[in-house]
Amino acid sequence: MDRNIKVIRDSPTWLIYLQLATFATYLYGLSAALPLLRAELGVSQAVAGLHGTGMALGGIAGGLALPALTRRFGRRVVTWAGLTGMNAGVLLVVFGHALPFTLAGFTLAGCCGSTALYVMMAVLSDHHGQAGAAVISEANAVGVIAGIATTYAFSVVAESPAGWRPALFVPVASTLLLALLMGRIWVPSPSAAVPEGPGSGTMPEASDGRAPEASDGRAPYGWRFHIAGVVLLCCVAIEFAFNLWAAELLSQRTGLSPGLAATGLSAMLAGMAAGRFGGARLALRFAPGSVLLGSLGVTLAGWALFWAGTSAPVCYAGLALSGLGISVQFPMGLTRMIEVSGGRPDQASGAASIWAGVGSGSGPFVLGALGDGFGTHAAFLLAPALIAVAAGGAAASRTRS
Repeated sequence: MDRNIKVIRDSPTWLIYLQLATFATYLYGLSAALPLLRAELGVSQAVAGLHGTGMALGGIAGGLALPALTRRFGRRVVTWAGLTGMNAGVLLVVFGHALPFTLAGFTLAGCCGSTALYVMMAVLSDHHGQAGAAVISEANAVGVIAGIATTYAFSVVAESPAGWRPALFVPVASTLLLALLMGRIWVPSPSAAVPEGPGSGTMPEASDGRAPEASDGRAPYGWRFHIAGVVLLCCVAIEFAFNLWAAELLSQRTGLSPGLAATGLSAMLAGMAAGRFGGARLALRFAPGSVLLGSLGVTLAGWALFWAGTSAPVCYAGLALSGLGISVQFPMGLTRMIEVSGGRPDQASGAASIWAGVGSGSGPFVLGALGDGFGTHAAFLLAPALIAVAAGGAAASRTRS
């Protein structure tokens, strides 16, 4: 692997970094809201887990439509429209006080948000070539920093007389601000050369972002592509299981209130932020599959510490270590799918959205259902099982670089 790859952070790259940050404020805001929403609605863990399933089904629908949408409207339109629909879903949760409205809000936000997300990842991969894995990891690190701020603000607002709902206006406000400040910037078409030096400012607006695929979209994918999809499914299931249920387990194990237990998500996100910035450096030196395997081992160690802990400091440390491992799994898993797609980044991103959607929906739902039957602590044994499957798939499908 070429160890002299450089990352060029031009204006279009920073635009996508910040768009991803707005996506993160929605994702981690709704994740932090779920335990409080469950208590407010008075539903079981399995029923509350249907909100994650709704996000997943929305993500699958978005993934199925993504290639056709980008061909018809271009990547730029699809990205901004996706962020707009995402915010509409968030507002539905804010103003909805009954299960049908909150489920619809999670589903709409998941569909539109994931569509925008996977377009962003395909654009970064195209725009940065060999540095794509590092840039995708770094972009997700920026998103996690936004997520840390969101979850911290959420825990503060949730403990105030205003309640938790006002905290969900953050993604709406941040999207509007970003559109006003950087809405005229976009990425040049994939046919343009990747820049050799520092970006010189706003890129041409003439490109609508339509990306012709490098090979016949009807050609079958190889077995490594499908194995990479299964690995991505497991990795996303792990991340969303932690996102949606770690605060619940933290509260049960330590006696913290549900509002204060949301700070546990901040600890995990701090680990994810550190890991994604570090992972960007690792991705410049090692193949995505190798980085992914190492991260699964770190996640297993963090899970063990969190699962066995009964005090807040130990559980926080376990969540931070888990986040460190989880940090690179989505960027490396997605990069791996694009890498073995035969030059079809948009189609690979659409397929990745489907695999990830199944993972993000099934992981939290299965864990919630197991929690109803056996308790949340026992249900978290699902995590090492998913880690084992992901590690086996990643090891079996590695290629020499």
